[in-house]
This record gives sequence, structure tokens and C-alpha cells, in this order.
Amino acid sequence: MKWYLTALKKYAVFSGRARRKEYWMFLLWWFIIAGILGFIQGSIEGVTRKHFGSIFINIYLLANLIPYFAVSVRRKHDIGKSGWFVLIPIYGLILNAKEGNKGDNQYGPDPKAKVLFLK
Repeated sequence: MKWYLTALKKYAVFSGRARRKEYWMFLLWWFIIAGILGFIQGSIEGVTRKHFGSIFINIYLLANLIPYFAVSVRRKHDIGKSGWFVLIPIYGLILNAKEGNKGDNQYGPDPKAKVLFLK
């Protein structure tokens, strides 16, 4: 949950770098919360017998759209690629699985090295 909240705190920060762990943990928690909201919505609709559409999920997705793109762009920066690769879905997903550049690159210092130094 820490990584999800970290990405939300950097809501619209498109500069810098994000580790693989930050990106994938954000995505994991994003799906878990969306699943829980879907379950709650389905339960409410089942009890009230009224169809609300996907209002809970849609509000959640809209609220997390900018943080998702921000963490995705920072993830691309970590491997030395432009943030515009976010617009190529399958290739962008493959890039997110790659290990980041060791050391500093044109987008900033290595976030993994900073974490290892603090330990």
C-alpha cells in the first residue's frame, strides 16, 4: 500500500524516475481497489435492485488516471526512454518490466541506488 500512496502523493509529477516496484505495486493496488469497488457496487445493486451503471468504478478510474500516467512516465524515464512511450500500450507494458538504468541518467538520479544507500 505504501507504493500506491507514494504514487498518489506524486499525483502529477511527470519528471524523475520510478522503480519497477513502485509502478507494479501501484498497479496491483489499483486493481485490488477497483475489484473491491466493483464488488460493493454489485452488492448494492443486488440489494436495491436498481442499476447505477459503473459509477463507483468510473469515478475511481478518473481519479487515478493522472497518477497512473505520471507513474508510467516516471517508469519510462527509469529505463532511459521518453515518457511518450506511454502512448504505445503493449510496447509500453514490456518496457515497464525492464530493469532501470543503473546510476544517473538524463531524467535524474537512480531511485534504487538512493533506497539502497539509506538502508
